[in-house]
Amino acid sequence: MSWRTYKFGDFLHRSKISIDIEDNKEYKRVTIKTKHQGVSVRDSEKGKKIGTKKQFVLKAGQFVLSKIDARYGAFGIAPDEVEGAIITGNFWAYDVDFSIINIEWFNKFTNSQDFYDVCERASSGITHRKYLNEVFFLNYEIELPSVNEQLEIVEEFKKIKIILEDQATQLTHQLDLVKQLRQAFLREAMQGKLVPQDPNDEPASVLLEKIKAEKERLIKEGKIKKQKPLPPITAEEIPFEIPENWVWCKIGDISSSIVPNRDKPKSFSGTIPWITQTNFSEKSIKLDYSVNDIGLNLEEIKKYNCRVMPKGSIVMSCVGRFDLVCFIDKDIVANQQLHCFTPIIKTMSMYLVYGIKLLNIEVAKTAIHTTIKYLNKTKIESIPIPLPPLSEQQRIVSQLDELMQYCDALEASIKASQQQNELLLQQVLREALEPKKMKA
Repeated sequence: MSWRTYKFGDFLHRSKISIDIEDNKEYKRVTIKTKHQGVSVRDSEKGKKIGTKKQFVLKAGQFVLSKIDARYGAFGIAPDEVEGAIITGNFWAYDVDFSIINIEWFNKFTNSQDFYDVCERASSGITHRKYLNEVFFLNYEIELPSVNEQLEIVEEFKKIKIILEDQATQLTHQLDLVKQLRQAFLREAMQGKLVPQDPNDEPASVLLEKIKAEKERLIKEGKIKKQKPLPPITAEEIPFEIPENWVWCKIGDISSSIVPNRDKPKSFSGTIPWITQTNFSEKSIKLDYSVNDIGLNLEEIKKYNCRVMPKGSIVMSCVGRFDLVCFIDKDIVANQQLHCFTPIIKTMSMYLVYGIKLLNIEVAKTAIHTTIKYLNKTKIESIPIPLPPLSEQQRIVSQLDELMQYCDALEASIKASQQQNELLLQQVLREALEPKKMKA
């Protein structure tokens, strides 16, 4: 395969078809997405509403880039839909000499890291407002094979890409299967099918009475607040059957709630974490106050009348995503997007976390709809949950911990394969399109 050195300016020729915007005409305007996501029509607007009256006409097939965001991948080949659209001076359009370069080859080449590096090196200015230097850009040299050889490379790359994209689809499907597997394990656990039943276990009905008695004692001692009576569970609220020695109850029956303050504190000088939804992942919550670089001290908690969520409690999102639920092993303060409840019997915490993770699908159906779904205190306290004997809860948690670790390992392996697949595609692109190094 023969190669020849060219400058970008040898096959990219700046197009400046100027146009004066007229108030009574309508014009298509263009957007160029970053990360090589292409060129498309942004909108159509009357000339009288367009501030810049001196613009340029874009033609289909031209190479167009943003002189501000080219280093972020804001460039591409103009598709047919943008034919005749207008662009400002911040977008540069180029006619392509197809006797030197194949347009598909060039489009793939511009998605390579080397081309991104060219745009970065050719940009100058302050950090957030760098502009592409056109002379520097067009003088970059690249070694190219013949147009026919470029076409052969493109066709070979397409075949490899199809194989790798098929693998990527399969890996995505595998991740979805792992997610379904997690839900299946949780469903089996909450239906009493995950671990064997033990006839010697104290029935859950007795446990529930003990919890109610303990809750009354804590209320009398002023340690927790008395809540409004919850309505009984209806048959429609029960999503599945449970073993005979289990009972259905509501979250509010077996816990006490703490509703965070609506207002964010005005100062943060301590190490008691201030937690928001950003601290959550699907599996855990980061309780290091340095994650948000904000934490409170005892004086600030008192000054701003913050409600502390005590160690051993369960925190869940009450806005948008209700699968975000975690046990906390230290005192925290949270914003209003989170809800906290403390089990009357602390050893029940992890069982309740697993239960909420399963039942969040049903919970979401009861969410209040405004611009975004949310659950208020009453809704959360009214969530029905199956209650097994205490000793069985511990067996269930132990088994689920093992199964979730197994799912974590599967997920990590699949994600590693996804990353390897992506790296392989990049390597194929690099070897196919950039066998020889560019030089200034």
